[in-house]
Amino acid sequence: QAQLVESGGGSVQSGGSLRLSCAASGHTYSSYYMGWFRQGSGKEREGVARIDRYGNTRYADSVKGRFTISRDNAKNTVYLEMNSLKPEDTAVYYCSAGDAYTLLTPDLVGYWGRGIQVTVSS
Repeated sequence: QAQLVESGGGSVQSGGSLRLSCAASGHTYSSYYMGWFRQGSGKEREGVARIDRYGNTRYADSVKGRFTISRDNAKNTVYLEMNSLKPEDTAVYYCSAGDAYTLLTPDLVGYWGRGIQVTVSS
Protein backbone atom coordinates (compact mmCIF):
# COMPACT_ATOMS: atom_id res chain seq x y z
CA GLN A 1 0.00 0.00 0.00
CA ALA A 2 1.09 3.59 -0.57
CA GLN A 3 2.88 5.20 2.37
CA LEU A 4 4.74 8.41 3.16
CA VAL A 5 6.74 8.30 6.39
CA GLU A 6 8.47 11.42 7.71
CA SER A 7 11.51 11.52 9.96
CA GLY A 8 14.14 14.01 11.13
CA GLY A 9 12.03 16.50 13.04
CA GLY A 10 12.89 17.94 16.42
CA SER A 11 13.71 21.13 18.28
CA VAL A 12 16.39 23.66 17.36
CA GLN A 13 17.30 27.22 18.22
CA SER A 14 16.69 30.07 15.84
CA GLY A 15 19.31 30.01 13.09
CA GLY A 16 19.79 26.26 13.30
CA SER A 17 19.17 23.55 10.73
CA LEU A 18 17.19 20.36 10.35
CA ARG A 19 16.84 17.81 7.58
CA LEU A 20 13.48 16.14 7.12
CA SER A 21 13.18 12.87 5.23
CA CYS A 22 10.14 11.30 3.62
CA ALA A 23 10.36 7.64 2.70
CA ALA A 24 7.81 6.57 0.11
CA SER A 25 6.52 3.10 -0.64
CA GLY A 26 4.01 1.54 -2.98
CA HIS A 27 3.09 3.73 -5.92
CA THR A 28 3.37 6.98 -3.99
CA TYR A 29 6.87 7.82 -5.18
CA SER A 30 5.77 7.66 -8.80
CA SER A 31 3.49 10.69 -8.33
CA TYR A 32 4.38 13.58 -10.62
CA TYR A 33 4.90 15.89 -7.65
CA MET A 34 6.14 15.39 -4.12
CA GLY A 35 6.61 18.03 -1.49
CA TRP A 36 6.00 19.43 1.93
CA PHE A 37 3.23 21.37 3.61
CA ARG A 38 3.22 22.62 7.16
CA GLN A 39 0.62 23.61 9.70
CA GLY A 40 1.26 25.70 12.78
CA SER A 41 -0.97 25.49 15.82
CA GLY A 42 -4.29 27.16 15.05
CA LYS A 43 -3.25 27.99 11.49
CA GLU A 44 -4.16 26.83 8.00
CA ARG A 45 -2.03 24.26 6.24
CA GLU A 46 0.41 26.00 3.89
CA GLY A 47 2.65 24.80 1.10
CA VAL A 48 6.40 24.87 1.69
CA ALA A 49 8.17 23.24 -1.25
CA ARG A 50 7.47 21.02 -4.25
CA ILE A 51 9.57 18.89 -6.55
CA ASP A 52 8.47 17.10 -9.70
CA ARG A 53 9.68 13.78 -10.99
CA TYR A 54 12.38 15.48 -13.06
CA GLY A 55 13.80 17.53 -10.19
CA ASN A 56 12.19 20.90 -10.89
CA THR A 57 11.46 22.73 -7.66
CA ARG A 58 9.21 25.47 -6.33
CA TYR A 59 9.20 27.17 -2.94
CA ALA A 60 6.98 29.36 -0.87
CA ASP A 61 8.32 32.89 -0.67
CA SER A 62 8.67 32.55 3.09
CA VAL A 63 11.28 29.78 2.80
CA LYS A 64 12.99 30.56 -0.50
CA GLY A 65 16.75 30.74 -0.03
CA ARG A 66 16.60 28.91 3.30
CA PHE A 67 15.00 25.54 2.47
CA THR A 68 16.01 23.05 -0.22
CA ILE A 69 13.90 20.15 -1.43
CA SER A 70 15.59 17.21 -3.12
CA ARG A 71 15.01 13.57 -3.93
CA ASP A 72 17.01 10.36 -3.97
CA ASN A 73 15.29 8.02 -6.38
CA ALA A 74 17.47 5.06 -5.40
CA LYS A 75 16.09 5.31 -1.86
CA ASN A 76 12.56 6.43 -2.78
CA THR A 77 13.10 9.35 -0.44
CA VAL A 78 12.40 13.08 -0.57
CA TYR A 79 14.28 15.50 1.68
CA LEU A 80 13.74 18.97 3.01
CA GLU A 81 16.91 20.72 4.14
CA MET A 82 15.93 23.58 6.41
CA ASN A 83 18.55 26.20 7.22
CA SER A 84 18.44 29.53 9.05
CA LEU A 85 15.34 28.37 10.87
CA LYS A 86 13.06 30.94 12.46
CA PRO A 87 10.41 30.62 15.18
CA GLU A 88 7.82 31.21 12.44
CA ASP A 89 8.88 27.86 10.93
CA THR A 90 7.52 26.02 13.96
CA ALA A 91 4.83 23.65 12.69
CA VAL A 92 3.91 20.09 11.93
CA TYR A 93 5.46 19.28 8.55
CA TYR A 94 3.63 16.90 6.22
CA CYS A 95 5.16 15.02 3.34
CA SER A 96 2.79 14.84 0.39
CA ALA A 97 2.45 13.54 -3.14
CA GLY A 98 0.12 13.82 -6.09
CA ASP A 99 -0.31 14.40 -9.79
CA ALA A 100 -2.29 17.63 -9.32
CA TYR A 101 -0.35 19.60 -6.74
CA THR A 102 0.28 23.25 -5.99
CA LEU A 103 1.55 24.95 -2.87
CA LEU A 104 -1.68 26.96 -2.74
CA THR A 105 -4.13 24.04 -2.86
CA PRO A 106 -3.58 21.45 -0.13
CA ASP A 107 -7.08 20.03 -0.73
CA LEU A 108 -5.92 18.80 -4.15
CA VAL A 109 -2.99 16.75 -2.84
CA GLY A 110 -3.49 13.02 -3.23
CA TYR A 111 -1.34 11.48 -0.50
CA TRP A 112 -0.21 12.60 2.94
CA GLY A 113 2.21 11.46 5.59
CA ARG A 114 1.23 11.61 9.24
CA GLY A 115 3.31 14.72 9.90
CA ILE A 116 6.34 15.48 12.05
CA GLN A 117 6.93 18.29 14.53
CA VAL A 118 9.54 20.99 13.98
CA THR A 119 10.01 23.47 16.81
CA VAL A 120 12.28 26.51 16.56
CA SER A 121 12.98 28.47 19.73
CA SER A 122 13.92 32.14 19.93
